[in-house]
Amino acid sequence: MYSKKEIYTSSNLLSFLRLLMAIPFWILLGSLNEPGIRYIVAALAIIAAVTDLLDGYLARKYNQVTELGKIIDPLADKVVIGAIVIRLFLIGEISDYYFYMIIVRDILIFLGGIYVTKKIGRVLPSNMLGKISVAVISIVVLLIFFDVSRHTFLFEAFYYGSIVLIFVSLFAYIYRALEYIKKESNETV
Repeated sequence: MYSKKEIYTSSNLLSFLRLLMAIPFWILLGSLNEPGIRYIVAALAIIAAVTDLLDGYLARKYNQVTELGKIIDPLADKVVIGAIVIRLFLIGEISDYYFYMIIVRDILIFLGGIYVTKKIGRVLPSNMLGKISVAVISIVVLLIFFDVSRHTFLFEAFYYGSIVLIFVSLFAYIYRALEYIKKESNETV
């Protein structure tokens, strides 16, 4: 399926590392209100964000963009964000509607990605709007980790901005997927 050369790229290894970071996030978030845990989790979140930026940079710089990388990078993002958001929801740190918006968006994009891949025979790469959405959601989560008041302008700006981006990025993904499918069907006719 995938060659060792395609699997063991530095960018893919960083994505795999980020995927595994879901485990310590899940464990640590169970003790979020213990002294110092919020800062440890915040530091871990910053490390996850750096690996996300670095894997894309390395893939482009060293021409390591692979089909596996197009799968594992967004999957790692979704698994880590999913684990964090589920745990924050379970401990009452985020509202029901915010939780469901994030989870439903990610499930729809994941299932849509599978559908598009079957239709066109290749994986759609992540797009900038999706990355921005995940980044803004991550900032909201980071603000929660740092226990920033939910009533500050800073928190509300990122929180409501993330809600807008959740919807905009979902509709943009659907539009882009339909365009790729349409283009592919026109080329095969």
